[in-house]
Amino acid sequence: MKSYDYAQRQGVRNISWEEFACLSAMLAEQLEQAGVEVIVGIARAGLIPATTVACNLRREMYPVRVTRRINDEVRYASPVWKVPVSPEVAGKVVAVVDEIADTGETLALVAESARAQGAARVVTATLVSHSWASPPPDFCALVSDELVIFPWDEQIYSEGRWQPHPEIIAALKAQGKET
Repeated sequence: MKSYDYAQRQGVRNISWEEFACLSAMLAEQLEQAGVEVIVGIARAGLIPATTVACNLRREMYPVRVTRRINDEVRYASPVWKVPVSPEVAGKVVAVVDEIADTGETLALVAESARAQGAARVVTATLVSHSWASPPPDFCALVSDELVIFPWDEQIYSEGRWQPHPEIIAALKAQGKET
């Protein structure tokens, strides 16, 4: 499956803020059981669940930025490093957290970097994972092959007004759905 190939998604799933809180709590419980000591959150959207889980578990959280995007537009075929993994992960059990595992490439890249920084053990975790993610995350709260719309992606502020996110509009159109 190609990243951002929205026509292949099966249905649409709108995640509410309430469901986000429940999924984050499920992920926190899984990571507590795994003995995680430090959270590494993948910016941008992965910082939202990473921060929530870190606060729930009272653990330190270190952000990284690995992206295919510039100003929210896809520009690279593969993820590009912008902010590296902190050396603070050395000797710790680390959870690399993102909001969704699509191809699995970003999670794998960040996990490998955490290992290179000397992490004692690294696990990957997402709120949602698609079934085709390879590698899949070690932990996730929901597996779904739907077009997942997170609450922070529903609307953007542009040209002086709130409006539907253009990527969501395009994704729905690719599925033959109207907004």
